[in-house]
Amino acid sequence: MLKRAFDILFSLLFLLVLLPLLLVFALAVAFTSPGGAFFSQERVGKGARVFRLLKFRTMRPGSEAQGQLTIGGRDPRITAVGYFLRKTKLDELPQLWNVLVGDMSVVGPRPEVPKYVALYSAEQRHVLSVRPGITGMASINYIDENEMLARSGEPEMTYIREVMPAKLALDLKYVQEQDLLLDLRIILATAGKVFGGWK
Repeated sequence: MLKRAFDILFSLLFLLVLLPLLLVFALAVAFTSPGGAFFSQERVGKGARVFRLLKFRTMRPGSEAQGQLTIGGRDPRITAVGYFLRKTKLDELPQLWNVLVGDMSVVGPRPEVPKYVALYSAEQRHVLSVRPGITGMASINYIDENEMLARSGEPEMTYIREVMPAKLALDLKYVQEQDLLLDLRIILATAGKVFGGWK
């Protein structure tokens, strides 16, 4: 109950404060490439319920058909505005709406697409016992995941065999230890990582 109350207050406050900035980003995305301002994708949330995750659109229309993983910061499918939004993680801001309506939490395991959730073991599926988050320990530790995959000869196999299990191990640890103080520490650590990456 306390976590949900925090999520509602946090997301509502930041949506109101950031509204002018969100409008600027939405217009920049919509007017610099075809396809609209937002991108939504099916993700698996708490209790294995599928929901639509929101982001600012950073790729050209039809890019998802070429693969759901983004390989490297300069993936040719990414638009010029999209590169900036991804680099600064500002493309994730629309997920505050997902938090407000209850699909997500501010902190929790990152929600995965159904294709990869189907590969989870019984133990790994315990991450679905909590609301997924905008950020979490796995997000912090793998903030440069795209660049890591770009160095692999088989990016999808590297993701499935190495990256995904390592991230899920961190997520399972969070599920066991979660509390509001830990969430606050993760939010501060995320801010440090993101703002540090802007330099």
